[in-house]
Amino acid sequence: MSREKKQSFMGGVTVMAISTVFVKICGALYKIPLNNILGEEGVTHFMSAYNIYAFLLTLSTAGLPLALSKLISEANATNRRTQMRRCFTAAKILFTVLGALGTLVMLVFTEQLAAAMHNSLAYWPIKALGPSVLCVSVMCAYRGFAQGRQNMVPTAFSQFIEAFFKLVIGLPLAWYLIHAGQGLEMGAAGAIAGVTAGTVLAMLYMIFEHRKTRLPILWGTDKPQSYAAIIRRILFLGIPITIGQAGMSLLNLLDQTIILGQLQNVLGLAEREAAGLYGQYTFSSTLFNLPAAFLPAVTVSLIPAVSVAVARQDHREVNKVVTTSFRLISMLAIPAGVGLSVLAGPILLLLYPARRETALAATYHLQLLGAASIFVCIMLLTNSIMQAHGRVNLPIITMLIGGSVKVAVNYLVVGNPAVNIKGAPIGTLVCYGLIAVLNLAIVSHMLEKKPNYLAIFAKPVIASAAMGGTAWAVHGLLRHILHGGYVQESLCTMLAMGAAVVVYLILVIALRMITKEDLKMIPHGAKLAKLLRL
Repeated sequence: MSREKKQSFMGGVTVMAISTVFVKICGALYKIPLNNILGEEGVTHFMSAYNIYAFLLTLSTAGLPLALSKLISEANATNRRTQMRRCFTAAKILFTVLGALGTLVMLVFTEQLAAAMHNSLAYWPIKALGPSVLCVSVMCAYRGFAQGRQNMVPTAFSQFIEAFFKLVIGLPLAWYLIHAGQGLEMGAAGAIAGVTAGTVLAMLYMIFEHRKTRLPILWGTDKPQSYAAIIRRILFLGIPITIGQAGMSLLNLLDQTIILGQLQNVLGLAEREAAGLYGQYTFSSTLFNLPAAFLPAVTVSLIPAVSVAVARQDHREVNKVVTTSFRLISMLAIPAGVGLSVLAGPILLLLYPARRETALAATYHLQLLGAASIFVCIMLLTNSIMQAHGRVNLPIITMLIGGSVKVAVNYLVVGNPAVNIKGAPIGTLVCYGLIAVLNLAIVSHMLEKKPNYLAIFAKPVIASAAMGGTAWAVHGLLRHILHGGYVQESLCTMLAMGAAVVVYLILVIALRMITKEDLKMIPHGAKLAKLLRL
């Protein structure tokens, strides 16, 4: 056991958080220029393919790696090395078969998938992304094994490889194809080819990393379960989690299908016109997804940590990990959502100077989606808490309730000529707000020691409100002082964001939103606590 690279819960969170920062930097350097290159129509072709890919990938991998990590963590806790090896081998077989099926669907039924999305021009982007499903499925078996041992480094580094090569291959290829006169749909296909290249290289890294360390990890004399029993248990644990997590991917698919369908069939817009309007919503949804992107840094460490504590009936440790997770997420998600809402227009104009009209049109969407992003983070965290306790069916039920409301709102509101595309963020906000409230109530009822939500959320809300007010006031003041074009507008936005961050950090310390015990759980946290006088 001493030879294993086993990390504490907060150590795993720290590793994944650092990786997520680098991945998001690469993602921003990829997506922001890509949106400027493709514009609202090209982005819609890109997202048509990506939403299908995300849904198929979720079906084949979302819950199963988490189920595998749970089995591995349980076997690791009792030093059953042969059981660990058997679980991993069974998972590799299962994941490869499911991934191959997903790839086959995208490559063989490309035309039908594009038609179902009301976007025939998405044909080549869908085709280019097909092989990625198999590659990520195989890679997820290796990630699940490493995460089950609470070693987050291989997962973190493979995510960075994916993001980096997506950037250095996909973005130049998209730019080249557009400037070669190949059309926006081919530019989107070029961008997606970078995604495929990144997944192939990340998969190869995970295989190499596992082969390098597998012998000392997997040598044991215990008697393992049969392959059939292990696969049944992975499916038993993973399918409900998959259905719950597939809800978000399915909602994105339904979002695009219903919105494009209503714009074309009810309002009578042409395919390219409808794609342009949906692209405005997509410009804002890229930023809407940003706060939730940091959730895997917590959830991939949360589920194994809580699963082990639950198995040992260590309710004190469960409460400690869950409370820390809530505190971390509230401190990150609430200010991020408030900032996106308050500075929606300035941020979009800063990021998309080549698409100024689209950025202005997307401002309304981001103002609502900024608030919705807070509820998404709460939903994802509470889903993980329920899954770690074995209550894997509950997230499915709340997702179905929220999803049904979202579909109904989008269908009714987007089809109204006076509202049209502006109805899309309304449905999103209502959906995730409802799910978050239901999940919080369930978690409170489920835990032995009920979390004090008022104590957890009150201080971040107060600090975020002050931060949002600072951002709004500073930006408004600077706009009266600085007049001019893009450079002046960008300076106003960045200074307003900087002032808001400073105010928020001061309030984090002044309100003691993070405790000495929290800091002790991260590397060198004791020194940081002493520096902050906690």
